[in-house]
Amino acid sequence: MQKINLLYVITKLELGGAQKQLLSLIKNLDKEKFNPFLFTAKDGLLVSEALSINGLTLIKSRYLERVLSPLKDTLALFEIYRVIKKNKINIVHTHSSKAGMLGRWAARLAKVKVILHTVHGWSFNDSQRLWRTFFIWLERLSAYFTDKLIIVSCHDKQKGLDHHIGREDKYSLIRYGINYTEFCVKEQNFRKTFGLSPRDLVVGMVSCFKPQKSPQDFIKLANLIKQILPGIKFLLVGDGVLRRKMERLISEFNLQKEIILTGWRRDIPQILSTIDVFVLTSLWEGLPIVVLEAMAAFKPVVATHTGGISDVIIEGRTGFLVAPGDMQELSDKLIPLLKNENLRKQIGKNAKDCLGADFSLENMVKHTQNLYTCLCLKKLRYVN
Repeated sequence: MQKINLLYVITKLELGGAQKQLLSLIKNLDKEKFNPFLFTAKDGLLVSEALSINGLTLIKSRYLERVLSPLKDTLALFEIYRVIKKNKINIVHTHSSKAGMLGRWAARLAKVKVILHTVHGWSFNDSQRLWRTFFIWLERLSAYFTDKLIIVSCHDKQKGLDHHIGREDKYSLIRYGINYTEFCVKEQNFRKTFGLSPRDLVVGMVSCFKPQKSPQDFIKLANLIKQILPGIKFLLVGDGVLRRKMERLISEFNLQKEIILTGWRRDIPQILSTIDVFVLTSLWEGLPIVVLEAMAAFKPVVATHTGGISDVIIEGRTGFLVAPGDMQELSDKLIPLLKNENLRKQIGKNAKDCLGADFSLENMVKHTQNLYTCLCLKKLRYVN
């Protein structure tokens, strides 16, 4: 039977949740049915991982990048168009905001029969001023010729409908997929890597150092906690454009002994096994995958309420949510967990139990492939 040529488009293969999910999907894709291609920026920390996937054709763009550039974005759009035509692509599936626009418009121009987009959080958010209305309008227009909008949380679906982006039947809920076996590790000696002792209480966060994640709030939180519970350690995993600003803030608060900056790490399951409570300080999100990973590792979560996270964090049962930017409230939720080991263990167990099969890797791959198959049967008039 003829294989279905499937093109994925994502802006950049950096160490982010959307990127990790996409590569997990491609790795587990049925290569007997699908012939996958991936179009992305020329650099990124996960490019080498993509290159190692059997059966995947990786195409690195000369022009695609995260920052807005009318000229480069137009050139990238026509790069995607040429890839579609050259490889006789049957399905285009886009991920991330910019790639979602460029990839879908290129697919439209190339008359691709099946076009899908996964919403890893919408391209617009409440902190935008000048661009918000434009992005909402562009999402509406792009949704018109998108066959399916895959959403990972009920909140993102409602947000899309509230802003008149597509009809309800355009949306398909497919949860992120977590490989649970990866997060069952118990690395008793891993703390030594960061100079931590078995007795230390550790608060951890995994995040890119960019404005959306507001990592400087994590440092402000550490300063608040230090005043009440001296000796707590704070492990911050990641890097990015705000690194120098954060280092200055650490010095200003005299937190050099309390905060450990690890840089980028690829051993997140081991990192999560060493911490006692997971924190996330984002200003806006879709459904942050790292929160699901922390829950899979039996860790209680204290995070900012950014929308989709409320699908899994049940207040007082699987974790706690506070308003973005409210570090005092975050501190108030965190301190009882740090003082009570039994509470940490109970909420961590509840968090893991809450995920269930819905968030399994097998479930994500199965439902995504079924969606491809249904759309091919409907629009291409054939299926393998």
